[in-house]
Amino acid sequence: MKLIKGSTHIEPHIRASSYIRDIVFGFGDGINTSLGIVAGVGGAQISADVVILAALVGMFTGAKAMAVQNYLAVKSQREILESEIRREEFEIENLPNKERQEIVDIYKAKGFQGDELQKVVDKITSNKDVWLKTMLTEELGLNLEILGSPFRGALVMFGAFLLGGILPILPYFAVKAGLISSGVSIAIAIGVSVVSSFIVGAIKGRMAKKNWFKGGIEMAGLGTGVALVGYGIGAELVKIGLINVGRG
Repeated sequence: MKLIKGSTHIEPHIRASSYIRDIVFGFGDGINTSLGIVAGVGGAQISADVVILAALVGMFTGAKAMAVQNYLAVKSQREILESEIRREEFEIENLPNKERQEIVDIYKAKGFQGDELQKVVDKITSNKDVWLKTMLTEELGLNLEILGSPFRGALVMFGAFLLGGILPILPYFAVKAGLISSGVSIAIAIGVSVVSSFIVGAIKGRMAKKNWFKGGIEMAGLGTGVALVGYGIGAELVKIGLINVGRG
């Protein structure tokens, strides 16, 4: 959807930042989802084949769910935005005096007066695209360029989730190859996930204009917590005899 003419310079940058957000959140969620499964199933000391299968199923299921949610969220936001655009376009066409007065009120509140105010209002209302954009941003507080394609956003989220989700699973392929033991694989999975979580958290912190180190520590702590809880649940199920599967 081409919202407003003349916004092509800003639009790619802002939309790109939206996709970066999807990458960061998808990657982080993928890591924690797979880590929770790997730690839980691995904690039950189940064979590497079962750990890999469970983690891969969980990873693809989670990626699909996140992609669908992201698609529906962006699509809904775009539909709301399109509705507001159509309403403002109608009012500019059919109620120009009312809409012009709203421009006057907006810029009067910003401190413009007299001839200066009149020039600003005349300039804005002389171009319907500028007029529409001003009404949407100043009156309604809508950011016209922030939303990208729902389908593309879903694909980005899906790919980022898979990329993050595969990291905790990789050590178990080494277990299958006989290169390391299951215990070592869990330690490696947790270590890689915690480091990756710290990086993701730091990026989130920077994007939110907060302390990047604090953001990294919080995210890494969450990843560690997921691993410990998952591992504890798996180990306890084996201890009480609820799980009894061939070990690997």
